[in-house]
Amino acid sequence: METKEFKAESKRLLDMMINSIYTHREIFLRELLSNASDAIDKIYYKALTDDTLTFDKDEYYIKIEADKNTRTLKITDTGIGMTKEELESHLGTIAKSGSLAFKSENELKDGHDIIGQFGVGFYSAFMVADTVTVISKALGSNEAYKWESAGAEGYTITPCEKDSVGTDIILKLKENTEDENYDEYLEEYRLKSIVKKYSDFIRYPIKMDVTKSRKKSDSDNEYEEYQEEETINSMVPIWRKNKSELTDEDYNNFYMEKHYGFDKPLRHIHISVDGAVRYNAILYIPEKIPFDYYSPEYEKGLELYSSGVLIMNKCADLLPDYFSFVKGMVDSEDLSLNISREMLQHDRQLKLISKNISKKIKSELTSLLKNDREKYEEFYKAFGRQLKFGVYSEFGTHKEELQDLLMFYSSKKKKQVTLDEYVSRMSESQKFIYYATGDTIERIEKLPQTELVAEKGYEILYFTDDIDEFAIKMLMAFKDKEFKNVASGDLGIEADEVEKVTAEEEKENKELFEFMKNLLSGKVKDVRISKRLKSHPVCLTADGEVSIEMEKVLNMMPNNQNVKADKVLEINVHHDVFASLKAAFENDKDKLTLYTHLLYNQALLIEGLPIEDPVDFTNDICKIMV
Repeated sequence: METKEFKAESKRLLDMMINSIYTHREIFLRELLSNASDAIDKIYYKALTDDTLTFDKDEYYIKIEADKNTRTLKITDTGIGMTKEELESHLGTIAKSGSLAFKSENELKDGHDIIGQFGVGFYSAFMVADTVTVISKALGSNEAYKWESAGAEGYTITPCEKDSVGTDIILKLKENTEDENYDEYLEEYRLKSIVKKYSDFIRYPIKMDVTKSRKKSDSDNEYEEYQEEETINSMVPIWRKNKSELTDEDYNNFYMEKHYGFDKPLRHIHISVDGAVRYNAILYIPEKIPFDYYSPEYEKGLELYSSGVLIMNKCADLLPDYFSFVKGMVDSEDLSLNISREMLQHDRQLKLISKNISKKIKSELTSLLKNDREKYEEFYKAFGRQLKFGVYSEFGTHKEELQDLLMFYSSKKKKQVTLDEYVSRMSESQKFIYYATGDTIERIEKLPQTELVAEKGYEILYFTDDIDEFAIKMLMAFKDKEFKNVASGDLGIEADEVEKVTAEEEKENKELFEFMKNLLSGKVKDVRISKRLKSHPVCLTADGEVSIEMEKVLNMMPNNQNVKADKVLEINVHHDVFASLKAAFENDKDKLTLYTHLLYNQALLIEGLPIEDPVDFTNDICKIMV
């Protein structure tokens, strides 16, 4: 018996196969099962053009057998088999794919596709086996041959006996080490779990003898174990069925079976595309937010299948970040995969699928918003924050796509409203979309800065998420209506429509405000008469692009840049407190200093900002009381 050597380049590739190409050792079973499926497919395609052949799908199967005594794992298929020459050609030269050659020579029809492309998957067996034996009998041949190899040193091919057409692959597993437990690939539960994970939707039955138990007799409670052959894969994936055949329960069951979540999905999206890029997809919009959704541990992405075989558990490139909450899968025959079939080549097909998926998700969310408002609000409560991040991220690249999905609490409607709904209610005199920021709705309702806008009868949107104002700053406007913070310097309300402080009053109190401004030097940019306050004596507003709320958010971040808003202390000259300020300015500058610091700290508290020196503040209160 002559031992033949692999070619030099094949030796190097085999070493790579064993040590670096595949990320997970369990992949070997996926590769061998895919090859077995290809072997059966080849008979199917030959039957299409050969009248002497018939193809009865019920006669074809793949079987897995584990023998713990001999520590061997056997994968049998009833496929086309290989001749001596094909064993030499396909297994003696690594990376020569028999499936790829078959695809090149035959026009594949009926929606079938042969999985193998690279001719390297078979050699993944050496990741778990010391010796690999292949016994094969080709269709139309009376002879069978055995190919055997213990790795890179070479292989032998010898005649042997085999009753039926097909191929047996027998793996003699490696001995266990401190780091690797190869015995796990002999365990029934482990083999079933790998098949369910990667090969559940191979179109032919994958059979295995599984252990079951039964009563020894009806009269006692003793049980005995026995073996029974069972098909352990589903074969026909739900995404290849007609939508008309499926019910909501079918989709929900698939959601649970794939462990996409423990909730029930709000909506499902079933996509079947047969165009420039062929693919099927089932997507889910979850009902509840995963516990780790906003943590670094959360992984976005869809399951990616190639012809029914799982390639990637989380393909992040199929989903934009702002739709990262979507669960589901995509199956395509057209994607370009790398040699291990574990990763995608970043190509045009992938981008087309991703773009189309994003459109479908947007369309489904828009439909949910219009037709089932209660469910949309439920969704938005869980994932609205992520949509706002999408508006803000990438310099607002996706703001046009997402703006119609945004919702904010309305001061008038006392519930979440869309921007479109807000604008549709605006009066002709209203120039801006007004908003106010704060930790809670209750706190915003008490803000002094809202008084003038509310008195005019204008609706105010309440921003309670730390991302809200950043997203709106990126959006800038909606339907040509700019956004305006009620705490901004200019509210855009006409001078003759509000009570104005006369020029004489401003001139009369100029020295008082200059004195207060000097006292608060470094803390505020200016002290001025307020044109927005009605019942409150004081408030803080901001000049410039950075609002007080944005300052708070930015300074909570790890890379705190100590960003500060240009704060302005506004005084209500029609409040009784102002009379005390004037009297103190004329008669007691120390008392004015005390009043100024008290009013400043009061304004900080209203804004939810920390008081710079709590001890001084409490001492000032005591001075007033004494």
